[in-house]
Amino acid sequence: MSSRTGPTSPPTPRTYSRRASLVVLCAGTLMTVLDGNIVTVAMPAIQEDLGFSAAGLAWVVNAYLIPFGGLLLLAGRLGDLVGRRRMFTAGLAVFTAASVLCGVATGPAVLVAARALQGVGGAMTSAVVLGMLVSLFPGPREQGRAIAVFSAVGAAGGALGTFLGGALTQALGWHWIFLINLPIGVVAWVAALRILAPDRPERPGREGGVGRGADHPGAALVTGALMLTVYTIVGAGDRGLGGTLALGAVALALFAGFTLRQARAARPLLRLRLFRSRTLTSANGVQILMIAGMYGFQYIGALYLQRVLGYSELLTGTAFLPAPVAIGVLMLTLSARTVARFGPYRVLLAGLTLITAGLALLGRAPVDGSYALDVLPALLLLSAGFAAAMPAVTGLAMSGARPEDAGLASGLFNTTQVVGGSLGLAVLTTLAASRTEKLTGAGEHVVAATADGYRLAFTVAAVVAATALTSAAALLRPGRNTSTPPAEAESGTREVREAFN
Repeated sequence: MSSRTGPTSPPTPRTYSRRASLVVLCAGTLMTVLDGNIVTVAMPAIQEDLGFSAAGLAWVVNAYLIPFGGLLLLAGRLGDLVGRRRMFTAGLAVFTAASVLCGVATGPAVLVAARALQGVGGAMTSAVVLGMLVSLFPGPREQGRAIAVFSAVGAAGGALGTFLGGALTQALGWHWIFLINLPIGVVAWVAALRILAPDRPERPGREGGVGRGADHPGAALVTGALMLTVYTIVGAGDRGLGGTLALGAVALALFAGFTLRQARAARPLLRLRLFRSRTLTSANGVQILMIAGMYGFQYIGALYLQRVLGYSELLTGTAFLPAPVAIGVLMLTLSARTVARFGPYRVLLAGLTLITAGLALLGRAPVDGSYALDVLPALLLLSAGFAAAMPAVTGLAMSGARPEDAGLASGLFNTTQVVGGSLGLAVLTTLAASRTEKLTGAGEHVVAATADGYRLAFTVAAVVAATALTSAAALLRPGRNTSTPPAEAESGTREVREAFN
């Protein structure tokens, strides 16, 4: 005998199909995550070959991150309208084609434009993954395990990108950190078409259609606001206080326009009622601060090893290799059990404490530093802290959303993650470059001045992480949520525990 399903409910995939689908989704995500970090070690080679300025070099990363973060909400909405598998496979195709354009770039403008197109493809791919995982694994326990695997792949992949970037740059040249995506992307695209089950897209109704349902004006406003904000920060030292304030005012106006658009639109890109949950709002705010410090460390840490300690690209990548190993092992073996036993709040505070300590250690990294004494201990602290904090803050953010808003909440969470990375990178690189330029102008040796600039950036990152810690302690403690009844807040905490049991 066979069980019947309703006319609008697709059959549940077989166990093998679900596991294979998880592999495909993780592989596609891994490729996009790697490219957010794989360029860090190759930066000096790219700068020398294409002639980037010190401040402009950060746009090789930001050009990818800003459209990625700005378009996640729009891509998620389009996935609901046209089908998530279709959006996922289309994103893989765009990302792979853009990678080839990056690999053959001969000037800064071409590379930055191609990186922006990569960000578009990355947003299309990543925006629908959590929604597909929730559909594939509806049970709380199996869903918690699937999300833990997905989070481990994403977190470890970010650090692994540094190693691969160094190995490919030294062995074949920086072009190959992008060209390697061609065979990987083609295989992932074919596998997605063959393995992922088709899904039924949402029907917006006669008066709707994809165009109306997607809120293109809202997407344009938020993406423009994010891009202008980062541009304002990166170029602040060159244009003066007046120009910086003027651009900042325009960016704020764009954010205000986006907020008004979401309040009045029939089908908003971001339903503002989400922010009534203090748990969800606070968790996203904590994540912005945490990722800002961590992403700046990955970028500036790679430059410190090369420009101060004199490491080659391959040696730099190898030096970062303990990070993905530690993150992957801890997330897959201890993080879920720790959250289930002690609760997400305590685990988050412990993780943020380790992150703050690791960044503070890097804030004293000397010119003649030693990897074993000055870098590796901080690297291990940061890895352990991130492995603890990331699943905990994810669970808290998702527990603060109503079931009907789960997909939108996951899109918001991905967006704030990218926003934190791009803004943190912009602020920290600008501070480091300004400090170095000031010291070299005063006659200090370039290596010593560079090291001092990086120490300033690490110290500021530690302050940002400490701010995340104090914010989490004050705002996310169970039973002290002023907008959510204590019983409901405790229920959300229990849901997170059950998902990781």
